[in-house]
Amino acid sequence: QVQLAESGGGLVQTGGSLRLSCAASGRTFSSYAMGWYRQAPGKQRELVAEISSGGARDYADSAKDRFTVSRDNAKNNVYLQMTNLRPEDTAVYFCYYQATDLFSRKIYNADWGQGTQVTVSS
Repeated sequence: QVQLAESGGGLVQTGGSLRLSCAASGRTFSSYAMGWYRQAPGKQRELVAEISSGGARDYADSAKDRFTVSRDNAKNNVYLQMTNLRPEDTAVYFCYYQATDLFSRKIYNADWGQGTQVTVSS
């Protein structure tokens, strides 16, 4: 079992910045991918950014050149540095944690945490 706890959200104006953090605890794995989803009211939860165990990054088109995802392997944390925020970035942000057992090949996905609210005013 892996538990996720997001933090760092808040209220900012258009063009502002926020840094989100997510801490993974419990029975973690040595190799895992982490990332961020977000869900706005009335919309599907969408993938914003992800980072592999090897450090490869991928972003949604809307996040490219504005957001940076990073990880701290020693702390089992993932971060999302967001700059030039826009009202359309307003959502609850959730982190995810995914690992694959090297022997069984089973994929493990941590349950969603509480998320952290990001609100960008115009």
